[in-house]
Amino acid sequence: MPIHGIGIDIVHVSRIASLVRRRNVDTLARRILSSEEQATFSHIHEEGTETRKTRFLAVRWAVKEAAYKALFPVKPTWKELTYSSATKGGKPTLFYTPQNNFASRNLHVSVSHDGEYVVASVVAELH
Repeated sequence: MPIHGIGIDIVHVSRIASLVRRRNVDTLARRILSSEEQATFSHIHEEGTETRKTRFLAVRWAVKEAAYKALFPVKPTWKELTYSSATKGGKPTLFYTPQNNFASRNLHVSVSHDGEYVVASVVAELH
């Protein structure tokens, strides 16, 4: 299938931590997470929860920013994009569920994090 676009983004986790301090972690989560992501986010209940929640938000921020770049000139909202990390040998997934009738795209996503940085890349294919 032809490629519609490619996007990449890098996030310094301390930038998201700063947003969390200013806005509250749950407020920021409600602003940027889809309902599926919010359900996963609400189940983060371990030691170091604040750090894990901040990293969770940083990953979604980077993925969604990369998706915006890959989908341009289409402008999805934060909540129309849903990222799910790889689990049990699967690969990470990114779904775009537009509220209008815009044709969907196949999205391929890759995420890497090391220390204080999260990098995401997205390739959008045309159907």
